[in-house]
Amino acid sequence: MVVHRADKITGPWEGKVALQDKGVAQGGLVDTPDGKWFAYLFRDFGSVGRIPYLVPVKWEDGWPIVGIDGKVPDSLDLPASNGLIPGIVASDEFKRLKGEPALPLVWQWNHNPDNKLWSVTQRKGYLRLTTGRIDTVFVTARNTLTQRTFGPVCSGSASIDISNMKEGDFAGLALLQRKYGLVGVKYANGAKSIVMINAQSGRPVEVQSVPCTQKTIYLKADCDFRDKADIANFFYSLDDKTWTPIGSQLKMEYSMPHFMGYRFGLFNFATKTPGGYVDFDWFRIH
Repeated sequence: MVVHRADKITGPWEGKVALQDKGVAQGGLVDTPDGKWFAYLFRDFGSVGRIPYLVPVKWEDGWPIVGIDGKVPDSLDLPASNGLIPGIVASDEFKRLKGEPALPLVWQWNHNPDNKLWSVTQRKGYLRLTTGRIDTVFVTARNTLTQRTFGPVCSGSASIDISNMKEGDFAGLALLQRKYGLVGVKYANGAKSIVMINAQSGRPVEVQSVPCTQKTIYLKADCDFRDKADIANFFYSLDDKTWTPIGSQLKMEYSMPHFMGYRFGLFNFATKTPGGYVDFDWFRIH
């Protein structure tokens, strides 16, 4: 990270390398009300994407001295946030009090959403995703609701009511990137199945399918980013207590076409007939 300074915007400018450690770079300077300074930077870290870093700063002779002895600390003694967004990820029970936003800012859509086709009010305490068109592959489907994954390890789980799906529908929990992984419920040939899709090869492959006869299913995806292991495993449960592995391990890979780290995603799309819907009771991160 290079810093330049000048007494006026037109110069003359002088610059120097302010930090060279772990690839942490590119950001800005922030200060706190009590007079502390930090550089707010990021680091490319494999399939989890670009992770934020707060790096201590002190000033000497008019220059910001970034880091501690030129190094980026892996942890800081900071108080928990009490701001409007206490974290960049959060579990969600989809219960909304009057005046609360329909979706907190921890959530982002994969595409511009069709707001007629999602709701947290049609069924109180649930996120409803309704299909509105035909899609052939997961990555083109609209109204996939996502949160970022995080390191060093993380897990996302969801409860989904699948009783109102239509023939050809596919709904569930995703790890979204170009080489994605899915665990969910497919409705095909008059029957529902819990399936795992692995797109590690660059194309989606249905690795395993298990018959499904109940209306509520629990899904989970575990991610391991330690030392850039970048591996994920998928599970399902019939009772939210006993978890059964399904499919194959996904080797996660950051890729430029999507230009982001892997994200958890709640999805529902139709391959035959629009109009079916699923209800997510909750999404929880661990």
